[in-house]
Amino acid sequence: MSRRTDYNTLPTGEHSLQDEEAISATGEGDEEMEDAEQEEDGYSSSTPTSTLTWITWFCSLPGHEYFCEVAEDFIEDDFNLTGLNVMVPFWKEAMEMVLDMEPDEDTSKIPDVSIVEASAELLYGLCHQRYILTRAGLQAMVDKYEAGIFGSCPRVYCNGCNVVPCGRSDLPGLDTVKLFCPNCNDIYTPPSSRFQGVDGAFFGTTFPHLFFQSYRELAPAPFYKPSSPSSTSPRSSASSSSNQPPFVNPNPYGGQKRAAGKVYVPKIYGFRVSERAKSGPRMQWMRLRPENPEELDLVDWRGHWIGEDDHYDGEEPADEDRPMEDFDPVGDIARIASSYNLSAYVRPGCA
Repeated sequence: MSRRTDYNTLPTGEHSLQDEEAISATGEGDEEMEDAEQEEDGYSSSTPTSTLTWITWFCSLPGHEYFCEVAEDFIEDDFNLTGLNVMVPFWKEAMEMVLDMEPDEDTSKIPDVSIVEASAELLYGLCHQRYILTRAGLQAMVDKYEAGIFGSCPRVYCNGCNVVPCGRSDLPGLDTVKLFCPNCNDIYTPPSSRFQGVDGAFFGTTFPHLFFQSYRELAPAPFYKPSSPSSTSPRSSASSSSNQPPFVNPNPYGGQKRAAGKVYVPKIYGFRVSERAKSGPRMQWMRLRPENPEELDLVDWRGHWIGEDDHYDGEEPADEDRPMEDFDPVGDIARIASSYNLSAYVRPGCA
């Protein structure tokens, strides 16, 4: 089919007859003439093998560096597009534009081509969300991740850890694309404003986590081993006793990266700000990493150290921490009534 002139500019310069005769006089055929046209004009030829497709043009636009090229076979499979036809207006026309198909002759129902272009971008973005969850899509994103196209985490203590794009919703039109850091497990706004027009649903909420589950060697190690022992606690001595960090492949070309688990500590005149202060840190526990796997057996289901008194101001454990078998509402009412001399107001059945 003939390509759209807005994303595929064909060569318009006219060559002189002398150049064409000189090329044809050599008797080397049309291939050299085609190469000479490419070198002279800087455009691709109009043959089907080298024509710029809509998908390639879309991914080459400024601000679309996060996108990978979705295979046309994936888009042509109806199973991969299940449920998308109700979300994309002008479905047929958008599909024809994305796949570079000849449109129907009857286009009177389309008020403006820009509407179809917007539908084509929406269609491709939703297909892109599903494609990057496949093996081929994940591998395409791995190449971009290793090349640093997605950028690095702005957090200082992540030490330039590479990030991946993600969205906070799988539905389009709700939020723009964000960047997920596997080291601090947090999301950030892209530093450049040209990404503010990219919908976060085109990457989805599943991709970053499936990405690092599939390629564990790209994510930081789950355990943090400090470079120098800062204390003589049993936990730090146990971690320093082993020469090799846990869960690290001895192969220098494989394995997981060393975790960067350093946490910023706010201080005033050298003294740490208390967590109970109004201006104190609130979410430091989210940045902490265990120093070795044995530490996971030393905490309870709440994440508290076993045997450690972590209740502030001598408060008793909350009632919801008790087993459900000990819950007796009738006995609790009678006990409270007796403590306040309210036995006369309690019904006989409750005593």
